[in-house]
Amino acid sequence: MRKRTITSAVTAGAVAVALAACGSSTPAPGDNAAEPTTGAAMETTAGGAGGDVGVFTWWAAGSEKKGLDALVKLFKEKYPNDTFVNLAVAGGAGANAKAKLAADLQNNQPPDSFQGHAGAELLDYIDADQIEPVNDVIDALGGDSVFPQKLLDRLTVDGKIYSVPSNIHRANVVWANTAVLKKAGINEVPKDLNAWMADMDKVKATGVATPLSVSGTWTQVQLFENVLIADLGAEGYSGLFDGTTAWDSDEVKQAVADYKKLLTYANTASDGDDWPVATDMVIAGKAAYNVMGDWALAEFTEKGKKEKEDFTYFPTPGTDGVFDFLADSFTLPKGAKNPGGAKDWLMLVGSAEGQKAFNLAKGSIPARTDVPASDFPPYQQSAMEAFKTNEIVSSIAHGAAVSLAWNTDISTAISKFYSTRDDATLVSDLTAAAKKYTS
Repeated sequence: MRKRTITSAVTAGAVAVALAACGSSTPAPGDNAAEPTTGAAMETTAGGAGGDVGVFTWWAAGSEKKGLDALVKLFKEKYPNDTFVNLAVAGGAGANAKAKLAADLQNNQPPDSFQGHAGAELLDYIDADQIEPVNDVIDALGGDSVFPQKLLDRLTVDGKIYSVPSNIHRANVVWANTAVLKKAGINEVPKDLNAWMADMDKVKATGVATPLSVSGTWTQVQLFENVLIADLGAEGYSGLFDGTTAWDSDEVKQAVADYKKLLTYANTASDGDDWPVATDMVIAGKAAYNVMGDWALAEFTEKGKKEKEDFTYFPTPGTDGVFDFLADSFTLPKGAKNPGGAKDWLMLVGSAEGQKAFNLAKGSIPARTDVPASDFPPYQQSAMEAFKTNEIVSSIAHGAAVSLAWNTDISTAISKFYSTRDDATLVSDLTAAAKKYTS
């Protein structure tokens, strides 16, 4: 793959301004804009282009499916001529879906649209000439008057935008069971990793064998990236992806050691375990903590749990003031059977109404800046504020910081480490992977 990068996808951590603070004319997510901006006109057909519209995602269960269902309901209302065809493939973070999608694209059998993570992940599809630019859709939706410019930069290569963002997620969130913490006498948010692990010792002393819950490999990669952010800081972490921070530096070695210690507090997970397994351990009181993106909010809500009363949340210790960014977005594949229907879907996904319905169900925040924060519950309001004020870095596990191929190499190294707990080998494997993609 050519060593191209999407603007700020690999250097965002050094940017001290939030993505939304891109200019005085652009309101930040959550600001009460009076009316959504309609943007430039795009040729459309009243009621939709017609025909089947096959949409490929990994939202096959739980709160993720709930978010997709909210979009589908609106799609049927807004585009009655179109027939939505759900091509979802189960598998957290798209592990199984991406393999199926790669095969379909290779065999020239693309869906009409597919989900992808905003950022470096899209480079693989762009370099393989598998997706079309969608600048006309973005313009019709309002362009940079409703989408933060630095978010659009993450979607843009050589002046072309290749996907429509549906949301913004935060990946550095700890979800905790309040009853378990209370029993352990824990009343304050730990300030760093050492303080957090000291709290885990308190939890273990109450009889909870695994204070920290994890699931399959991608959740372990997400936990590891959180530790990297905590130990390297935003600038040092982002430097891992443009070559300014060495993967064999002392700071990375310390992060590996801290990650290794954290795993001693965790349950034994199978690679196929999806994220709700770990989140549900916290809900059930079998673990005190789980590091998960804010899609976990809907899992708690669906199980009837109440914020502050049954569960609490805070930035992963050591990462306060940093927003670990990812975004789901949708593409227009080359050779799609129904490109008109695909653009209907993209218009719905990128609309203010669609983003409100989707994000209320999924626990994320709108990518658009004209959806009022007052329409959302407390956690999402806090995420909107953090997005406006925190330093922004890009997630490894969720495709914002690294390409699919690089992510695969990192995931392989983390999976191996989960079995061996060999610090030196993990550092060596990570360093070797980085040389392939940054040299």
